[in-house]
Amino acid sequence: MGSGSEATCLTIPEHVLTSSGRRMQRLGFGTAAYPLVTPEVTKRAILQAIELGYRHFDTAYIYGSEQPLGDAIGEAISLGLIKSRDELFITSKLWCSDAYGDLVLPTIHRSLQNLKLEYLDLYLIHWPLSLERGLYEFGVRKEAIVPMDFVSVWTAMEECQRLGLTKSIGVSNFSCKKLADILAFANIPPAVNQKKLREFCNANGILVIGYSPLGASGTLWGSNQVLENEVLKEIADTKGKTVAQICLRWAMEEGVGVIVKSFNGERMKQNLEIFDWSLSEEESKRIDRLPQSRCSTGELFVDEHGTFKTVEEFWDGEV
Repeated sequence: MGSGSEATCLTIPEHVLTSSGRRMQRLGFGTAAYPLVTPEVTKRAILQAIELGYRHFDTAYIYGSEQPLGDAIGEAISLGLIKSRDELFITSKLWCSDAYGDLVLPTIHRSLQNLKLEYLDLYLIHWPLSLERGLYEFGVRKEAIVPMDFVSVWTAMEECQRLGLTKSIGVSNFSCKKLADILAFANIPPAVNQKKLREFCNANGILVIGYSPLGASGTLWGSNQVLENEVLKEIADTKGKTVAQICLRWAMEEGVGVIVKSFNGERMKQNLEIFDWSLSEEESKRIDRLPQSRCSTGELFVDEHGTFKTVEEFWDGEV
């Protein structure tokens, strides 16, 4: 590790979360890895990210990256890369098998213990459903899916914030319908939704964060449609940038947050090199006109005999 001098002149746009007043960098570093890597690899990547200037880190119990992130934070302080944990913004998530009112508090305590932290900056409900208690796996058995009791789970999330265990709370992968259901009874509204619902979220003071903004190429749930898009390639060639940089810059100009996930040192650096240039109006319009598609991860939870019988029912249904 070097002195961290690369980070001294780096300014990443920030967003103030309305429910807490907490400032959050809109470009975050994701710690999920697919295929899986060792905890040591994850820790070294996070240390390099801190040295480069990343201060917003996204983790989850199901990723297996909470402990490596906690170890990296401790080592970063020892190395002088940061003065204290307070310089960082740490997000973790409530997995589906813990999405029960009586499990939320024990689960956030477990995450804090893994991270060796006294508080999170943001705690999210990972998906708008529950699984059988004790089931921690990515390959979801559809018969294990049960509807979430949103009232009891969100009430417990609010208690986490009131107790100071997290500064803000939010959701991930929630549709407008499911967000509206929570807003109807919430005392503390979600600060963040990691899904593209910008108009609805903006109207309700909720920041949208794009997870896998480059299409998650190489994963079971992603594709190469973004990185191989000819329009994006043409814009990138014209500006002397990578396709990834064009995508991330567009997201920044759209006012959303993004979580980037690369443990490759050069790409980690490139993902930060998007703040001293801009897209032209015509370039932005060309990107806006690109056909959109809904994330296919919802299909993981769909079964004709299960709780969610169609993708549409999963995202927007009443169950």
